[in-house]
Amino acid sequence: MTITREQVRELAQFEDASASAVSFYFQPSAARNRAHKEDGIVLKDLAREALTGAAASGAGASARSSVDHILERWEELRGKATQAKAMFACNGKEFWREFDLPATLSGPQLFIGRHFHLKPLAEQLNALPRLGIALVDRHRARIFDLVGAELTEREGMFRPLPRRGRGDGFAGYEGGHAQRRVEDEVRHHYKLVAAVLKDSLERGVFEKWVLGCHETQRTHVEAQLHPVVAEALIGHFPADLARISRSEMRARAEQALALWQSNRCATLVAQTLAEARSRGRGATGLRRVLRALELGEVQTLLLGENLQAHAVECRGCGHLDAHLVSMCPVCGRSTEAVVDVAEAILPRVISSDVELLYVKSDPEFDRVGNIAALLRFRSHDVAQILPAVADQLRQAGALYPGRLRRFASR
Repeated sequence: MTITREQVRELAQFEDASASAVSFYFQPSAARNRAHKEDGIVLKDLAREALTGAAASGAGASARSSVDHILERWEELRGKATQAKAMFACNGKEFWREFDLPATLSGPQLFIGRHFHLKPLAEQLNALPRLGIALVDRHRARIFDLVGAELTEREGMFRPLPRRGRGDGFAGYEGGHAQRRVEDEVRHHYKLVAAVLKDSLERGVFEKWVLGCHETQRTHVEAQLHPVVAEALIGHFPADLARISRSEMRARAEQALALWQSNRCATLVAQTLAEARSRGRGATGLRRVLRALELGEVQTLLLGENLQAHAVECRGCGHLDAHLVSMCPVCGRSTEAVVDVAEAILPRVISSDVELLYVKSDPEFDRVGNIAALLRFRSHDVAQILPAVADQLRQAGALYPGRLRRFASR
């Protein structure tokens, strides 16, 4: 089962007070002698280490049954699974979820805590959003969607072109008329394809899409696209609809997606840092970004792969603080040290539908702490508006005192 954003949001909102939520990521090894036996040894070592760490915080006993459940499921899949897997278990709350992932995991990982460990999952979703692929020629079209590792054909369209007669008629008149009729049919075919793509985007079948067609046809296809569909187009590749294989189509689409994401990430990093320097809609550094997240200001969060920072989290209200205080400044309850700041941030980022991008190998981004955010607004901008609004209300009160009092009393 391929994971959806709604299911990731469900995982992000899960919390277990006994710290017995278990997250497991696994990718089958390449075929080699005794591979399955080696996988089993690695997994049992991971489970032992995770349970030892959980026991130190008093959660080992309740987490053990969830870990055993995962080990049993792995035994069932051993030698059969071909895709990477993510499993989330909390037997104390009767919670179990299992998903297929693209084969890009670095290795098996197992975590135990109050929340599920979502960083590998967030990286996967960031790498492969719901992607549409449209293969188009002059009278046919095939539309696919690529979600994670699953490629599904959604639509097939065929529009036969009108047949030409034996001759072109007097002075070639009939030939020109027939050619115009063919071009009209082709244009109408492209319009139908554009309408299907628009409907798919509106229904959320995919978020972005890639076009595969002959280069001579690309401008004619794009001329028929609705602005919303044109904005969602992230790349194109040359394709012969009759000959291209599914594996080649997937590879070409993923290449186009990777190029688009790389360019977009570089653009957003430059924009965010420029906005932060001018005190506009940008924030850099852990303290400023955490504050912006709590105020609901963040539109896009940028995390560097080299992010290393210290923070504490309140056991009561969940407040994250870059200052290593022992008591929460919000609710007054005790705090605990956060081992992985990026992981602690993820649940609120996912629950708030904040866009998340991972930044790799950017020296300028390293210098600002490997964390930044592009903001929707700044709270102090709103605060500056309030005095002007108060003046307007005072003036309205002076002009219409009775009406304002009656409105305020409702």
